[in-house]
Amino acid sequence: MSNQLQASIIADVEKELRYISGIIKQRGRVILNHYPITAPQFVALQWLLEKGDMTIGELSDYIHLACSTTTDLVDRMEKNKLVERVRDLKDRRVVRIHVLQKGEQIIHEVIEKRQDYLKEVLKDIPTDDVETLNNLLHVLHEKMRDADQEQFD
Repeated sequence: MSNQLQASIIADVEKELRYISGIIKQRGRVILNHYPITAPQFVALQWLLEKGDMTIGELSDYIHLACSTTTDLVDRMEKNKLVERVRDLKDRRVVRIHVLQKGEQIIHEVIEKRQDYLKEVLKDIPTDDVETLNNLLHVLHEKMRDADQEQFD
């Protein structure tokens, strides 16, 4: 494959991924309108559920917000009973953010609705093609993680 053709394909892949990401984000925002949660709170709750309890600093790194902004975000989530601050058992000076049942339930419901949307979009595509898409997305994600890891090693 020529460099020019490869560059064209790469540009097209990037564009399609950007458009797909935008559509999923927009659909997610529409779904979130039915819940007492903002998009940044949704992102924060997702990271907390995936990685476990975190400090404000750790969470700030994951959601790419300043610590002061993350503190405000957590304050609002705590007020809405989505999370709670808990002292670390090993070091009482450390405070971690813990997801409460209400926060976990909202995340699961929203993700389920996003998956229902994707299921509807993919319903007329042959199963083999959906499996191929899934496999290729896994490969892409793994390659991106590896590239990021190499960058920070």
